[in-house]
Amino acid sequence: MSEKTSTRGWSSNYVFLLASIGSTVGLSNIWKFTYLAGENGGGAFVLIYLASLVVMGIPILGAELMIGKRGGRSMVGTLTVMAARDGLHPAWKYFGWIAMAGVFLILSFYSVIAGWTLDYTVSSFAGRLGNLDATSAVSFYNRLLEDPIRMMIGQGVFVIATVWIVAMGIQDGLERSIRWMMPALFIILVALVIYAMFAGEFAQALAFMFMPDFSKVTSSTVLMAFGQAFFSLGIGVGVMLTYGAYMAPTTNVLRSAVIIAFSDGLASMLGGLAIFPIVFQYNLSPGEGPGLIFMTLPIAFGQMPGGGQVGALFFLLLLVAALTSSISLLESIIAHLEVAVNMTRKKISIIAGVLLWVIGLGTVFSFNIWKEFTPISGIASLRGKTFFGLLDYFSSNLLMPVGGILMAVIAGWLLPKTVCREELNVSSARAFMLWRFLIRYVAPLAVLGIFLSNLG
Repeated sequence: MSEKTSTRGWSSNYVFLLASIGSTVGLSNIWKFTYLAGENGGGAFVLIYLASLVVMGIPILGAELMIGKRGGRSMVGTLTVMAARDGLHPAWKYFGWIAMAGVFLILSFYSVIAGWTLDYTVSSFAGRLGNLDATSAVSFYNRLLEDPIRMMIGQGVFVIATVWIVAMGIQDGLERSIRWMMPALFIILVALVIYAMFAGEFAQALAFMFMPDFSKVTSSTVLMAFGQAFFSLGIGVGVMLTYGAYMAPTTNVLRSAVIIAFSDGLASMLGGLAIFPIVFQYNLSPGEGPGLIFMTLPIAFGQMPGGGQVGALFFLLLLVAALTSSISLLESIIAHLEVAVNMTRKKISIIAGVLLWVIGLGTVFSFNIWKEFTPISGIASLRGKTFFGLLDYFSSNLLMPVGGILMAVIAGWLLPKTVCREELNVSSARAFMLWRFLIRYVAPLAVLGIFLSNLG
């Protein structure tokens, strides 16, 4: 049985781009980007994040898509094929397994956060988020975190939805929904930004986001900004490699990487411009942490005309964006397992879903009954982090950047120059040489520098 079949290819390049943008644009752009920017001084963090997309995100994203296109299989399968055909050491397949395990852990806590969005979607349609002020919005959010059963239900329903779509396959599951979901999400984001221009402290938000104060920059700030770029784009762990394996041979990989990264960065900027004006309008702190979006947007929806309906629609679309991202994460796992084990795609997806829900309970409990439980106390950078905090730290700040370096090594140093040029399918010699310089020197050395500064 071949890993790459006609039923698992994209029906068109347009659908591939939509699916890839759907994979990158999700909770990480609206939820995580805004609270990280808020906690790390705004403008300086934003500038470093945007720079990381250009010098690291686009080159490594292009490399990962190219490697997937070259191998035509899952993460493990592609590295195995390239070991036999392109001279890679057979041990590279173990990196594929580690990356796949990392994706599984990422999806376990991602599903919990997505469950919050599901809870807010249901509450919005039920009218329970109407007329919230700052105090009641915080209270509503805290009640959610203090109720593990409520969080487990949201997490479980989201996992079921993800498993159901992945079990149906790429064309019958994902493609049917992303054709309208992603354009609709951007339309809602733009509408919210327009609202924030008139109803919030928009000038203060612009200054906060785009006037950097480099005195607030620390090695931790830089590490988090670069880590967010990796986490948001989903590079370094084989997710985009799997999507690249489904692309048509004639696809311009480098152009696709630019479009995907630009869309991802745009979504983050729009999310910040929609949220921070409301934060400043109601005298809330931009450093609220992970609850920022769940404690600020409901205030706006409670004050604006028709806010109940707009809020319900926003959380519904945010939920859908989270779903497209979770589908890509799970697909990168199932793509290999359905070939590696003697089981149907449906059965593998169901088993994976059960395991995801069980492991995700560690994240659920991190906000209530285990919130005082910090497993690692002997390492200063990990001291005080809950189970969820450790998963988040290792995935976005360690696993993905290291994976990005390894992707850069494969594309920049191990694959022949002619193979890269052929698989990238880029006509401009200047663009190819720029990419090759970035992927060989700038991207991996920049990540290495981040780790060295963090150790200091």
